[in-house]
Amino acid sequence: MTPLNTRLRTRLARLDDRGDVPGWVLITLMTAGLVAALWAVASPTLTNLFSEAIASVTGA
Repeated sequence: MTPLNTRLRTRLARLDDRGDVPGWVLITLMTAGLVAALWAVASPTLTNLFSEAIASVTGA
């Protein structure tokens, strides 16, 4: 093998692209927390909006 080929293979072997699992877990948990917090705040309004939309479609 040429020296360039050897250096390239060595560099590629060092690149370990398995990802950052703890980072993704943290992002997932934070997203779930934000959704839960927003849902707790907006639940009455969303329920009312949905009920009015269904009532207007069904004619009730």
